[in-house]
Amino acid sequence: MIKVIKETKKARYDGPLKVTGKATYTSDHNFPQMAYAVPVCAKIANGEIKKIDLSESKKMDGVIEIFTRHNIGEVFRPTPEAGFEYRVDESRPPFEDDTIRYYGQYVAVVVAETFEAAQGAARSIKVSYKEEKPNLSLKYDQEDLKKTDSERGEAEASFNKSAIKIEETYVTPVEVHNVIELHATVSQWEKENLTLYESSQAIGTHQNVIAQFLGIPRENVRVITKFVGSGFGGKLWPWTHSVLAAQTSRLIKRPVKLVTDRHMAFTNVGHRPRTQQKVKIAANDKGEFQSLIHEYSTQGAMQGDYKENCGEVSGFLYKVPDVKVTSGIARRNMSVPTSMRGPGAVPGLFALESAIDELAVKLKMDPVKLRLINDTDTDLSNKKKFSSRHLKECLELGSKKFGWEKRSGEIGSMKDGDEILGWGVASCTWQSQRLDAEAMVSFNNNGTISLKCGTHDIGTGMYTVLAQILQEETGLPFFKMDIVLGDTSLPKGPIAGGSMATGSVVPAVLNALEKAKKNLKTAATKMPASPLFGKDPEKLKFENGKVSGISFEDILRKVNMKSIEGFGEAKGNFATKDKEEFSTKSFGAHFVEIGWNPDLARLRVRRVVSVIDGGRIINFQPAKNQIEGAVVMGIGMGLFEEAHYDERDGNVVNSNLADYVMAVHADCPDIDVTFLDYPDKAVNAYGARGVGEIGLAGVAAAITSAVYHATGVRVRELPVTIEKLLKSS
Repeated sequence: MIKVIKETKKARYDGPLKVTGKATYTSDHNFPQMAYAVPVCAKIANGEIKKIDLSESKKMDGVIEIFTRHNIGEVFRPTPEAGFEYRVDESRPPFEDDTIRYYGQYVAVVVAETFEAAQGAARSIKVSYKEEKPNLSLKYDQEDLKKTDSERGEAEASFNKSAIKIEETYVTPVEVHNVIELHATVSQWEKENLTLYESSQAIGTHQNVIAQFLGIPRENVRVITKFVGSGFGGKLWPWTHSVLAAQTSRLIKRPVKLVTDRHMAFTNVGHRPRTQQKVKIAANDKGEFQSLIHEYSTQGAMQGDYKENCGEVSGFLYKVPDVKVTSGIARRNMSVPTSMRGPGAVPGLFALESAIDELAVKLKMDPVKLRLINDTDTDLSNKKKFSSRHLKECLELGSKKFGWEKRSGEIGSMKDGDEILGWGVASCTWQSQRLDAEAMVSFNNNGTISLKCGTHDIGTGMYTVLAQILQEETGLPFFKMDIVLGDTSLPKGPIAGGSMATGSVVPAVLNALEKAKKNLKTAATKMPASPLFGKDPEKLKFENGKVSGISFEDILRKVNMKSIEGFGEAKGNFATKDKEEFSTKSFGAHFVEIGWNPDLARLRVRRVVSVIDGGRIINFQPAKNQIEGAVVMGIGMGLFEEAHYDERDGNVVNSNLADYVMAVHADCPDIDVTFLDYPDKAVNAYGARGVGEIGLAGVAAAITSAVYHATGVRVRELPVTIEKLLKSS
């Protein structure tokens, strides 16, 4: 029998703050003598700055100073490192030279008494260029950073001798994060010490990188991020607007606020790069995979090493004896790409799962059956057993809930009124790793419990998850908890990315809580003023906020202690995963129904069934919301989202929320989310894994497979547009 988690609803710890407007986001911070910074962006994508004319802008009321590379002072490049401690995708300091490499590149910054004054002066600045034609070619080869990502067996030879095979190229366009809370920085100096209020998913990384950009000790930088209005990976690593805010604040000796605008969200703070992926997959007549070759190239910037790791799941998702995955980037005059929800796996699974659907058609085999035939309990990329893998159960339960047994394999054969129905399916997977984490738990003599950790809540429910753990372990209600996150002065927490935060923080919190309980029992039995003096601490029980029937606050007051603490830590396995006994991953399956009305040329997603094997789910409702939101993003990826670049100057022509089409409420279908109940104790004591990314992986492939089932049109380049369907019909 397949184990399923029952749906529960619990209040969010941070809910009252958000609905009353008391949650403080970065741009909400205001200080005396605050100045406002607005960057000036290049209007070309390739060339050199000849002259910056500031004559008109300097005369404008309220302008404090205008900075270019001639007066910005020393700004340095940060340490290049492959890990997360110094990770930055755009390492070039702002204004380092006069070379323009992408449209929107910062060339100056205005600092003024008001935002309006800064904006007006920025718009009046005239920049002349020696312009060259930008390279925006959509023909991608593995031009740079060539690498063999994964290889076993003789993939080419096996493919060539197989009779049943598919060889196709799949393309995903540039997608933009388009977070509601725009990237922002508020900078405040006190002598040599800098405090940055930042919209960040990685405050520890931000602290390290900004210190290096500015050439000051890391200890002199404090980064604070209490709430984030979504990030989707775009706020993981520091961007150069933060450097501008910090440096201009240092130079004018006043606090500076810099909030990027919506156009900058398309050009200055990263995007998911365009990918071009060739997939060659072969099987025998039983449907058993024989060979998989995945060759991909992704858009890169003219400087930087970011590569979308599209082949990361190809080596382990299915039982394939011969595999070869190779990669590279195509450098273009476009802004620097970065991580976006499910980096690598999301575009990679679009290609892989689409190819598997095409192979199923060629085999005349049910696509669910084909996936089940090639299921495996071993990660063949490293020959380790999966700690917990229930992809088979996801596919089987999803099929049952969706009604897959009613599916007719014939194209266009299923109808509902005027709509032709199409059904599609795709598997999904995501890594499950842990990062180093620290936490401090305190029992206080006012009857409250405090938890401090330098991790983040980016809207995904970290505050509530930690409150639930404290409630489960102590019996205390939420209103007696003080949970403090998002500050580099706190015990070091993990980044909020890669679906790793929950799995990393939980063991550190449990460790801290256990130590705090132990210290409380020690104080209760060793201090003469305590009513439990002389008792054996090992025999005392902590239940519902009481130690053997006596409240912890009474004990603390009697022994004259304000609080008693426990410091906890938990080592991660991200850097040492090759040495781990098991391969730890999450799995799932998406089933999609689309409706196509050829008379009206109307295409819509009618319903989605998602079954996720994500370990123990600590808080069902936010986890369900994560999957639902990810599915909606998947609909956007499949049907709507694409940044369009003007080939003349490299500008993103649809750089606003009106022209960059995303899924809205009218596009959202019924979404049925089920979580399997298989805690993964190899990840942490709670058996919990993150679910932030996995819900997006595979959705677009399920959509395009459903589109083919309804229309007979195979769309291999996203998004699926009406024009593509009509042109091919």
